[in-house]
Amino acid sequence: MIGLFDPLYFIILAPGIAITIWATIKVKNTFRRYNNVPVRSGRTGRQAAEHLLARQGVRIPVEEHPGSLSDHYDPRVRALRLSPEVYHGRSIGAVAVAAHEVGHALQHHAEYRPLMMRQTLARPAAFASSVSWIVLFGGILLGMAGLIEVGIALFSVVVLFQLVTLPVELNASKRAKRLVVDSGLVAGHEQAGVSRVLTAAAMTYVAGALTSVLTLVYYLLRSGLLASDD
Repeated sequence: MIGLFDPLYFIILAPGIAITIWATIKVKNTFRRYNNVPVRSGRTGRQAAEHLLARQGVRIPVEEHPGSLSDHYDPRVRALRLSPEVYHGRSIGAVAVAAHEVGHALQHHAEYRPLMMRQTLARPAAFASSVSWIVLFGGILLGMAGLIEVGIALFSVVVLFQLVTLPVELNASKRAKRLVVDSGLVAGHEQAGVSRVLTAAAMTYVAGALTSVLTLVYYLLRSGLLASDD
């Protein structure tokens, strides 16, 4: 049965935890490095985003958003929001991050199927994320296998959302790499820096998805829904 201090939990989750820590450090260090490398075009992240959007005929606001690496595209209001260091930054790192978020805006404009699926799952996943732990541990404390299974089913929605997010993020980075080159925002020797920033960022989503899947595997094993040798 699932326990609060089960060694199996940490054994199964160890790879996900290790990759998450590595990916978090990697993305921060990579962005910090290329955020100090001026981009030859001299454009800020905001200017780069506006330039790329205009080239694609997409009209949405590009706004400054508080927080470090808080950059995101908000599909609910169709707005692109950049952290201060990206919004004002004139670096390879700033242009790379801004281009990635433009990639999301273009996905929405083109009704890219994985993005639309992620939007559909967003609210159910947020609800499931907040209540699955309560239901799971309620089932543990009460010794109710049925309640544990409900908690696992709820957590499965979170895992599905994480898995759907992966192609969305990878595709946005792929679009960004192509856009900055086609538009002339970065020179040939700057492309490697853009690629490194976007690859490091993508690894955080890979780590998140892996951790969620491993957590689900643990729940299934301990609930008896998957065969276990112990």
